Amino acid sequence: MSKLTVYTDGASRGNPGSAGIGIVFVDENNNVIKEINDYIGETTNNIAEYTALVTALREALEMQCDEIEVFSDSELMVKQINKEYQVKNAGLKPLYEEVCSLINEFKNFTIRHIRREYNKRADELANQGIDEAIDEEDIEFD
Repeated sequence: MSKLTVYTDGASRGNPGSAGIGIVFVDENNNVIKEINDYIGETTNNIAEYTALVTALREALEMQCDEIEVFSDSELMVKQINKEYQVKNAGLKPLYEEVCSLINEFKNFTIRHIRREYNKRADELANQGIDEAIDEEDIEFD
């Protein structure tokens, strides 16, 4: 797998609150080849966004990808990764540093901001991660 396009999203209900991640992997022929959704616990929206990106980069490396183009609707994260904004939040710094380290593993990396309406599937997956965890809690405590 040489080149992937990846859509990432993180969601937090309450900010901080129940949080999930959603990731869509698309190959060079525009086929969706993998989707990930997961519940990541109680955290902020920005940490969820970064966690989705870290997860996507790790997964892409496992898939032997050497070129990756990432799309996210988190303008803050994209501008931080592209070094247009500084990372001032102490909670984001370790995730930012991990992203920078993972980026170095790729021959070619780009990240671009897109409007939320162009990131619908990743958003659905992030919310699905939260919903599945909430549904499991309901079962456990009923």
